[in-house]
Amino acid sequence: MDQIDPVALARQLIDIESTTGNEGAVGKFLADFLRARGYSVLEQPLAPIHLKVDTTREGQVVSGFSRINVIAVVGEPDVVFSTHFDCVPPFFPSRLEDGKLYGRGSCDAKGILAAQLAAAERLRTKGESRIGLVFVGGEERGSDGAKAANRIGSKTRFLINGEPTDLRLGAATRGCYRVRLTAAGKAAHSGYPECGESAIEKLLDCLMALRKVDWPSDPLLGTTHYTIGLINGGVAPNVIPPNAEAEVFFRTVGEHDPLRTLLHQALAGRVDVKEILELPAARMHTVPGFDTAVFSYFTDIPFLTNWGTPLLLGPGSIHVAHTDREHIAIDELTRAVDVYEKLAATLLSSS
Repeated sequence: MDQIDPVALARQLIDIESTTGNEGAVGKFLADFLRARGYSVLEQPLAPIHLKVDTTREGQVVSGFSRINVIAVVGEPDVVFSTHFDCVPPFFPSRLEDGKLYGRGSCDAKGILAAQLAAAERLRTKGESRIGLVFVGGEERGSDGAKAANRIGSKTRFLINGEPTDLRLGAATRGCYRVRLTAAGKAAHSGYPECGESAIEKLLDCLMALRKVDWPSDPLLGTTHYTIGLINGGVAPNVIPPNAEAEVFFRTVGEHDPLRTLLHQALAGRVDVKEILELPAARMHTVPGFDTAVFSYFTDIPFLTNWGTPLLLGPGSIHVAHTDREHIAIDELTRAVDVYEKLAATLLSSS
């Protein structure tokens, strides 16, 4: 079987539009590609996500296929490579420029997927059949693909999860805690503010109070930080606003109960708090001889606990993921194949 060119494969994957909810076509492509190379492939169904998809953009492939995870083996896996093939919008196709591969998913995470698959094929040519592949959808909107994959029983010892780490092993990643704060006021004519109560001012007072909190810290991951990502409120410029809300996204470093306590103390009951999303911080396995780092993003790893001891590694920089300049250096993508092969071989040889 011929070896895989990771750049060519990455371009094929990138050019199939697969924003979350529309991953069916790229999943089908992968399933067919792997079967043609002799893998036993499970197409694990995922529930549909109903999102509006623009079908008019040049180069976009709109999926007529159902959403799936793609899980592939050739023997009994001891180590699995895993990453996701869904992407954030907007889609833009691949191009090569100045030694870099551009395109949506080039580093997050279709380039990674191509490198993992190329490494798995190298190991196969050397007689190694204990490598599995767990490629999932839905990572960018709640990890429904990983949660589904975790319902499958596995005796795998190690999971090598792929996200952009600049080819450093992730020692730890932050978790997240996302809340919606809702303030209630009383509408009135703006000429008579004493007749109303401003929900916006109440909300702003609470948001300012968050700045004064000494948020939890961790020796490895640092101090919890947050982003006020959304604010909405009011009905008109000349009306005392009766409603206002904000969403606050915490990047967490440990257990969330201390964070909850500090948050409610700061808000002092002035606004309603609704928890939207919660993911734990994660600690990963590291291997001597590989550079390590900690990362502020979160991954599918907390939802893939049935697939072995987790490691985190991938080419590319998180600083260009999710941007209109998303790219990966071609030499780093090709080097990633060597690194993945070496890491998997090291894990396979461990007792």
